[in-house]
Amino acid sequence: MEMTPDIALCLAILAAAVALFAWDRIAADVVALGVLLAIVGTNLISTEQAFAGFGSGTVIMIMGLFIMTAALSNTGIVDIVGRWVLNHVGTNPTVLITVVMVSVSALSAFISNTAATAFFIPIVLGIAAKRGTSPSRYLLPLAFASILTSSVSLISTSTNIVISEMMTRSGQPPMGLFELAPVGIPIAVAGIIYMLTIGVRLMPNREKDGPSMDDVGNRTYQADLVIPEGSSLIGKTIAESPLAAPSDYAVVKLLRGSKALDSRAAKTVLAAGDEIVVEGTRRNLLRVKDIKGIEIKADVHLADPDLRPEDAVVVEGVLMPGSPLIGQSLRSAEFHDRYGLQVLGLNRAGYGLAHKVSRIRMRLGDVLLLQGSPENVSAMDRGNLFSIFGGVDAVRQKTSHAALAVVIFAAALMAAAFGFVSFPVAGIGGAFFMLLTRCISPEEAYRKVEWKVLILIGSLLSLGAAMEATGTGKYLATQLIAVIGTKDPVFVLATFFLLTVALTQPMSNQAAAIVILPIAFETASQLGLNPRSFAMMIAIAASCSYLTPLEPSSLMVYGPGKYRFSDFVKVGLPLTLLVFAIAIVLVPRVWPLTPAV
Repeated sequence: MEMTPDIALCLAILAAAVALFAWDRIAADVVALGVLLAIVGTNLISTEQAFAGFGSGTVIMIMGLFIMTAALSNTGIVDIVGRWVLNHVGTNPTVLITVVMVSVSALSAFISNTAATAFFIPIVLGIAAKRGTSPSRYLLPLAFASILTSSVSLISTSTNIVISEMMTRSGQPPMGLFELAPVGIPIAVAGIIYMLTIGVRLMPNREKDGPSMDDVGNRTYQADLVIPEGSSLIGKTIAESPLAAPSDYAVVKLLRGSKALDSRAAKTVLAAGDEIVVEGTRRNLLRVKDIKGIEIKADVHLADPDLRPEDAVVVEGVLMPGSPLIGQSLRSAEFHDRYGLQVLGLNRAGYGLAHKVSRIRMRLGDVLLLQGSPENVSAMDRGNLFSIFGGVDAVRQKTSHAALAVVIFAAALMAAAFGFVSFPVAGIGGAFFMLLTRCISPEEAYRKVEWKVLILIGSLLSLGAAMEATGTGKYLATQLIAVIGTKDPVFVLATFFLLTVALTQPMSNQAAAIVILPIAFETASQLGLNPRSFAMMIAIAASCSYLTPLEPSSLMVYGPGKYRFSDFVKVGLPLTLLVFAIAIVLVPRVWPLTPAV
């Protein structure tokens, strides 16, 4: 098959999208919208075809699931179940890890793995702190367990729903509710066993480096202090101040305007307006408020002039993927004015930073110590800029509606599973009854919908349509077959697993699936193989996100566990190979590569 101008255009758009996803400086949903506009602008498909993704059953079903799972959380079901389980954990660390992994994996089979991880993190951190053990022993197994059950049910992850939609578009029956379970359950069981036997041995033992500095409230932060007018420390040296060693603070830098001074020199005396960059734990930094003559710079002018200091809350928030703050400094983002919060300190996975906090460009996984009103902190959390770790009083849960929420959720799933209604109808119907019975308010429900995910999926479905309409999928399949050959269908299937895993590292799981599936379907068609086998293999591979901390669940434990990038490769590579070994054996057996005649 020869390349046509339309195929060349489609390949150029595809290559640009992959590069921008990998670059990670532009939000994934913005890249997806750009892809949509490029496809429309080049007339690869009609405008109606391009925008059809937003009206697809996939987007409707995912939106319904967001609302239903938010209602389960709002009525306290997740909280009740999780705390009941962990309240029965003994003192044995192995038992704790086992219970945590089994609990979070069971929960994430039906709700977002990110939500399941977010719920268990503060509980696990609290248990680790009470027992005096490092949280690094528990948090990575927690994150990996939440990902392991992504291939158990259709609703385990939105990626499965996207793949089901694309299967329907290619003329196949949609994915069943538990169709993936015959492979997904063995993967989850084997993964948990691996983590309990081998994974725990490969994980870093941060306890050997001394007491953990990432216990709740005890993470090391860098902060900016200031000498106010009239301070009793004016005219004194650092050595004569409460910051003199030995103290609870390490002085990083002394600044007077834009000039750095020698903080250790006896002749360097403090003046009004001097800024002192220090490192200290959260507890110790907050004690600065009790030291006369020194103030945390953020406290000098509260973001909200009507907020009394005693009414402000202090929380910790980890920077999440897709946040517009990535790559910006607090100053360039106008953080203070835009969000009504003060940043008291910044932590970067336990590493010191040499610049003022306001000038440091933020990265994925950075943890900020935030101060402000409970309302502004909650708004920050709802806006998906950060994932907040404790400190804000939880919204009062409607526990009286808990049983009703469970009934509605179960009824919606059962109605779809037994074929009474389609999954999109079940999803939106369940959401309707959650709202009608006031298990969740419309305002709270719409805040919990991850609109970025819906925009990403709706936009990228146009890319799949363009690849099919222009013959790009067929062209790439022809080139791939020429490279890998056609003699061994299992080898072809394995190739698509590896390609998908490779693409999920720089791209989102949904984006990787949308890119790979059209090529896989064309390859199966040309080789006379069962396309369903390839769809299921890609669904499993797209959720195999263990090699980097860029998966949201992994990123949430990256800072609190004091992990490094290499830790994920060390622990995640054998787990990825284990998942591959199980999938390559079971997928061809459950969905035979050769279609039945």
